Amino acid sequence: MIRNYLLVALRNLLRHKVFSFINVAGLSIGLACCALIFLYVKDELSFDRFHQRAPRLYRVNTDYYHWGSLGDHPTPKTGLVQAPAFQREIPEIEAYVRIQGGNGLVKKGNEALPEPTLYADANFFTVFSFPLRQGNPRSVLQPRNGVVVTARLAEKYFGTTDVVGKTLEIQMDDIFERYLITGVAENTPRNSSIQFDVLLPYQKKEAYDIRHRKPDDWVSSFLTTFLLLNPRADPRVVEAKFPAVLQKYAGKQLADMRTQKDYARFGIQYRLQPLRAVHLANEYGPSGDVVQVSDKLYSYILSGIAGLILVIACINFVNLTLARSLSRNKEIGIRKTAGGTQGQLMKQFLGEAFLLNSLAFIPALVLVDVLLPFFNQLTNKKLAFSYLLDHQLVAGFGALLLLNTLLAGFYPAWVLSRQNPVQALSGRQKLLSRNYLGRSLVVVQFGLAIFLVVATFTFGAQFRFLLNKDLGYDDQNVLNIRIPFNEAGFAKSFALRDELRNYSTLFESVAGLSGVTSLGVNTTSVEINGRKMETIQGGVDENYLTTFRIPLVAGRNFSTAVPFDSANAVLVNETFAKAVGWKEPLGQQITWWDQKTSTVIGVIKDVHLESLKNRIRPALFTRENRQCVEVCVKIKPGQILPAIQRIQQTYRQLLPFQPLEYVFMNEVNARLYESEARWKQIITYSAAMTVFVACIGLFGLATLSIQQRTKEIGIRKVLGATVSNIVTLLSTDFLRLVAVAFAVAIPVAWWAMNRWLQDFAYRIDIGWEVFTGVGITTLLMVVLTVSYQAIRAAMANPVQSLRTE
Repeated sequence: MIRNYLLVALRNLLRHKVFSFINVAGLSIGLACCALIFLYVKDELSFDRFHQRAPRLYRVNTDYYHWGSLGDHPTPKTGLVQAPAFQREIPEIEAYVRIQGGNGLVKKGNEALPEPTLYADANFFTVFSFPLRQGNPRSVLQPRNGVVVTARLAEKYFGTTDVVGKTLEIQMDDIFERYLITGVAENTPRNSSIQFDVLLPYQKKEAYDIRHRKPDDWVSSFLTTFLLLNPRADPRVVEAKFPAVLQKYAGKQLADMRTQKDYARFGIQYRLQPLRAVHLANEYGPSGDVVQVSDKLYSYILSGIAGLILVIACINFVNLTLARSLSRNKEIGIRKTAGGTQGQLMKQFLGEAFLLNSLAFIPALVLVDVLLPFFNQLTNKKLAFSYLLDHQLVAGFGALLLLNTLLAGFYPAWVLSRQNPVQALSGRQKLLSRNYLGRSLVVVQFGLAIFLVVATFTFGAQFRFLLNKDLGYDDQNVLNIRIPFNEAGFAKSFALRDELRNYSTLFESVAGLSGVTSLGVNTTSVEINGRKMETIQGGVDENYLTTFRIPLVAGRNFSTAVPFDSANAVLVNETFAKAVGWKEPLGQQITWWDQKTSTVIGVIKDVHLESLKNRIRPALFTRENRQCVEVCVKIKPGQILPAIQRIQQTYRQLLPFQPLEYVFMNEVNARLYESEARWKQIITYSAAMTVFVACIGLFGLATLSIQQRTKEIGIRKVLGATVSNIVTLLSTDFLRLVAVAFAVAIPVAWWAMNRWLQDFAYRIDIGWEVFTGVGITTLLMVVLTVSYQAIRAAMANPVQSLRTE
């Protein structure tokens, strides 16, 4: 029986090659998309699960609240003292590990290279499951001048992994020191939230932290703390004990802070977060210690898109199977007359669906192999085709095959198996209901396609708007040089700036700044006439406005000839002046948190210092006269290459062994919208695949419809109908369905895209031109898809058409 079903299924596939190809092509694309998303989601969910103690490991996050007017401030960090105090006071805590990122430079010959570096407590390798090639996990981080390196770094600097006992020169903060290699770790797994190539004992850094911070300070947060709970511990019970520990050790410190006006309602709350949840819990964001974080939303959206494409492919299968059902009436009638039951017929048709889905898996896997490099680039992953052999993914593909068989095959099998054998053999079976279902499914298909096309138009238009909007300042040919974040770098920052100013043939202007840089903006709270206000605060020099060509609206710029400017003068933007209601801003007083006052000497034009997702905020600028975090140079046209060479030479002279980091400001601004750029690409390719699958399904339906109307077409031609008359007749039914899909999809798409655009303070308006463009695009797709078969039928010899049975 099974052999008979298989032979019939294969004959049907071979007899209707075009329709078999359409079904296999559509299903292959849908299955390939699902396979890629399976890989992505599996990788996202696998983060940090290789740690044997992962179910008992938790990160301590800190929520600061009521800090002046700044509101809540969550951070994934704690201070130095919390972990030891928690372990002393809470018996459920078995161990703790503190880690802290650093600016590690490793010397190699005459240069120093930045390497991913962490400080960690000595029990790092016994709490976490990072395997060691060489070294004792309990003791490798015991020596103060010991260092553990990964196999990758050992090969890079020594050409071998047998390096225990050798030394490395590493610069942390200001000076190079020799460290003894005490262990070699395997390269950190790609699915680890914690990444490192150099691991140093935290006791080396602890002395520095104690010197620069109060030893018992509970307010500061600068490192990441993980707690290992005992097997019977309830994390909610542990978390509930944190306030009592905080009150015991920091009660006086908090009470003293609350006596200050800005901190009257200041408070701290500690929360536990499972290690396995760190990667996908983006509410606390990345840090220098835990660098790989993501967002569950990406997995949901990508899964939804893959599901939509697969559903559209299944709709093609259902439509084409039902449309071809009339050609199988006699086969069904004979089987039923010979004693075949409805259950046997359902098994036969479901078997055919299973066979077709199984065949679709082969080109789907080929597509995955071809598309994987591009998919990795799009999602910033390093997935490999071999990951598909994972037993969980294999089981998932098996479940997907069965689910797809049911989705695509159950309804056609149920409808076909219910046919009356007498009506089937006489050719009077009409299956009227399938006509309504088929039309509805075509509407659904093209409704989804139109929705994604509207999204593509909107994403593209908004992205172009973000990149081309006038920011209020000139970011072209402005090179941003980052100063090393250590005492040596800060000490040389002004020397670098002043030296570059000597090369007027290369640079139009050179400015030093901090607080409003490529790294982001700083905020502070100030007081004006007894009123608190949050504002952006940056330190700039007298060349800042010139370098970025920011115009003054009123007053004057900073001047080196006026000593008052160094400590007492500020510039404000237009929004700042409007926010406090100043009609005459010049000469107004601003009071800082330490009660120091400054005088407004100038008002600058509003410019976009942040992403266009945010409205322009109040901003004030002081004259930076201590150190700058970055140096910005305005390069003259046509001088970019010699300018960069001059910067490299000057930098090397002033800061030897320090890597030069620079970036053009227009690139910095473009990077603000990397997520939007990625989603624009994803939506565009998704729309293209959706439209393709929908159109090949429409092509199949048009072909079947024309075959069933062959005699009608012949009669019309004999009676004088022209080719254009017949093409119009055959296309009209499909155009009506697409028009209904357009009418349904457009309001939904308009609502969804407006919701998405609400995330942007500065955005496009979705006007009639978007929907006109989508309508014309959809119309052309449908006309091109249907017209080929329609023209062929219209130009056929009517004599041959009338002979067709």
